[in-house]
Amino acid sequence: MKILVIGDPHGFYRYKKFIFKDVDLILVTGDLGVATVARKWHFDNIKRKQKGLLELEKDSKFIKKVHMEIHDSTLKVVRILSKYAPTYSLQGNVEILTISQVKEDKKKYGFKIPITREVIDKMKNFHLAKNIIRNIDGLRIGFLEYFIDTSWVRDFSPGDYGKKMKGAMEETSNAKKILKRFGKVDILVCHQPPYGILDKVGKKYNPPKKWIGLHAGSKTILDYIKKYQPKYVLCGHIHEAKGRENIGKTTVINAGCCGNYVVLDI
Repeated sequence: MKILVIGDPHGFYRYKKFIFKDVDLILVTGDLGVATVARKWHFDNIKRKQKGLLELEKDSKFIKKVHMEIHDSTLKVVRILSKYAPTYSLQGNVEILTISQVKEDKKKYGFKIPITREVIDKMKNFHLAKNIIRNIDGLRIGFLEYFIDTSWVRDFSPGDYGKKMKGAMEETSNAKKILKRFGKVDILVCHQPPYGILDKVGKKYNPPKKWIGLHAGSKTILDYIKKYQPKYVLCGHIHEAKGRENIGKTTVINAGCCGNYVVLDI
């Protein structure tokens, strides 16, 4: 079986046709769309907090701009990939809003915006896999959505630490339950890497200075790998750390982003 692993596209869709030749399955590590507007707002506010300044506010114009950027770029990627083979992706931290979230924003801000989930759910060859096992041609593949691990909050010490830690504790507890339910899989597709493996933050994408050199991976995912030893773990998120390493019998592949890909023959 020939599997094409697509690193976080972030809106990139100009893949060369030759990479799809004889591909049976496409797996995407999350972050289908691009969120330049939201990313800039997020990191600008981190820097403003450090200087003791008030945060930039979100108005209806900003919310709509963020949504449309993610929506348009996501659909471009999905339409290209799903032309060539059955395509499975999960949610990364560039999130596709749920139908109820979009309806809530439409009601709150009074604007008209498309519902991305309704569009992609109608596509025959594309699947947004949410914390679920899929058995594909004899392979047991687990899809774990992005979550904030308590290990990340401890190491990165974000603003509103107590609030962030509370949320991370809930998300981490849920992720542990999901992984326990998965048990042994052939392939785990997750967004962030395991802690200490292909997860070091570099300077390339201009993060806050105090983040540089820190490990942004998940200890929960690392513990799962050590216990169950899947054949492959496919991830992205920390794009500057793309590559492959082994944890025991498991091959961990950080597939990178924005046009990066890996081909597996299983």
